[in-house]
Amino acid sequence: MRIISGSKRGFKLKAPKGMNTRPTTDKIKESLFNILAPVLSECMFLDIFAGSGAIGIEALSRGARQAVFIDKNREALQVIKDNLSKTGFEGSSLVFGQDFRSALKQINAKGLKFDVIFMDPPYNSEFIENILDEIKNLGILDNEGIVVVEQAKDEPEIIKEGFKVYRVKDYGKTTKISFLTLEEGKC
Repeated sequence: MRIISGSKRGFKLKAPKGMNTRPTTDKIKESLFNILAPVLSECMFLDIFAGSGAIGIEALSRGARQAVFIDKNREALQVIKDNLSKTGFEGSSLVFGQDFRSALKQINAKGLKFDVIFMDPPYNSEFIENILDEIKNLGILDNEGIVVVEQAKDEPEIIKEGFKVYRVKDYGKTTKISFLTLEEGKC
């Protein structure tokens, strides 16, 4: 696993051991960041279920102002911190080692708003709807912001009041990524 582009291009990143974390492939990561390229410069980026931190670190490498990482797995947290240290991005990042609800409430208390929120929850879980509820209720997505959801290809389309899906991209037989924005006046 490596950083694909930007100021830290080519840096190798660690990944947590075992099957609890499912790293986003380089092919998907490259496609995702080509889509996000117009909004990355100086953006605020949130990575939920961050795993190794590779997605948020890629955003920092490509010009994001700050990346915030959420993961409650202890091994993943250590890997995220190690990867941030190795790349020199500790000063432009925050790491929350707790469940997403508690972390999002703390983020809200700090007054942070995000241009891009990326989430890669366990496939076929109910986390997506719950996280979208929290994002909407806390108002942590900028009005022009984007929510990016990596999910299993066979999961149903995301339908959530307050959000609209404007793009879905399929990757192979197992993965799809959905891109959402706020419906006007809904948050």
